[in-house]
Amino acid sequence: MLEGYRIEGSRAADIAASVESGVRTGGLGPGQPLPSVRELALDLGVNANTVAAAYRSLRDRGVIETAGRRGSRVRERPASTPREAIRPEVPEDCVDVSTGNPDTALLPDLHDALASAAANAARHSVRYGDPAVSEPFARAARRQLDRDGVPDGPLAVTSGALDAIERVLTAQLRPGDAVAVEDPGWGSLLDLIPALGLRAVPVAVDDEGPLPDEAARALSDGARALVVTARAQNPTGAAVGARRAARLREVLAAHPAALLVEDDHGHGIVAEPLNSLAGHTDRWALVRSTAKAYGPDLRLAVLTGDELTLDRVRGRQLLGPGWVSRLLQDAVLHLWETGAVDTAAVARSYTRRREALVRALEERGVRAHGRSGMNVWVPVRDETGAVARLLQSGWAVAPGARFRLASPPGVRLTVSPLTAAGAEEVGDAVAAALRPSAARRYD
Repeated sequence: MLEGYRIEGSRAADIAASVESGVRTGGLGPGQPLPSVRELALDLGVNANTVAAAYRSLRDRGVIETAGRRGSRVRERPASTPREAIRPEVPEDCVDVSTGNPDTALLPDLHDALASAAANAARHSVRYGDPAVSEPFARAARRQLDRDGVPDGPLAVTSGALDAIERVLTAQLRPGDAVAVEDPGWGSLLDLIPALGLRAVPVAVDDEGPLPDEAARALSDGARALVVTARAQNPTGAAVGARRAARLREVLAAHPAALLVEDDHGHGIVAEPLNSLAGHTDRWALVRSTAKAYGPDLRLAVLTGDELTLDRVRGRQLLGPGWVSRLLQDAVLHLWETGAVDTAAVARSYTRRREALVRALEERGVRAHGRSGMNVWVPVRDETGAVARLLQSGWAVAPGARFRLASPPGVRLTVSPLTAAGAEEVGDAVAAALRPSAARRYD
């Protein structure tokens, strides 16, 4: 049996909860073997089928994994320990460039938008059974998608990008299916996939997004879905250019049964055009969140896709939250119609800061990536050491472990808190933190 932690329970749900509690508190460490089904059943005095059901539940939620004759063990990074927890403690005197948050100075004042939404609600109360998406909001969202060349399709509104992606994946996939994901990529997505009982297959990226040969390999090896960030990729800032998009469309056309999920969370904060891959497989979805342009607490994203996928998403949504508040929909519509956010100016602001940081780093012999959005990715040899040394010099950066599967180490810096002068300062700090290898240019 296990040393130092005792699994308890008489029902499958209780046993699973006990294992998950051990993972969460550290009593069961990453990679730690678990007792066999028969052994644990004997110890707890329950039927072996009860333990088997508990293990199956834990496996489906990404807490444990089964490796044939080697038995079951805690996943190296179980869903119970989210990647967001991989962060340094930030002293009060540090500049925090680790969060991934937008610059609050670039977010709109929501007072007028919310007042307008409240006035609409006073005139037309929403009732059970009303459409989940307001017609004016749907028309405005569709016009934006049309301008960017996104294929026609039904619309849904979800509570943010991750909510949309989860709903799309569960609508089309089953536990055990493989999902091809960018590596490095969005940490929350890398947590979500095992939590759904799915397997993440890493696809390497460069400044233009996923490498076509890597995506083709993953799909040929059985991945049933590919998730692509259109622009402002987190953490690298990659943006899919026209040539890369053409190559990726060819890859997708060779795998028409694959599900494409396209994340365009950078809409409203980037200057780079959208080179969408949507419509080149039978099953596809594209999601646009308002979080980066209007603030993380405005929990709304527009989702479109093929008829079957959206029909399943909307049907399942009706059995849960029902709909995303029409008050929020009306508030976002007001922001769109009044031009409350000068999206071109916002994009220029992030671009200036991002390019200033990349330039400052390269002038000091440090290779950095940041083609679009608000983040810059710096490959490093010693991730833990770089993070610690930067903390000592007054800068908190995000450890690359939050974003990686198989890709080499790195750190992510968010430019939102930076000025041009700040870019020079952090450039000095990063170069110093990487010495004696600072003079080496990383690929």
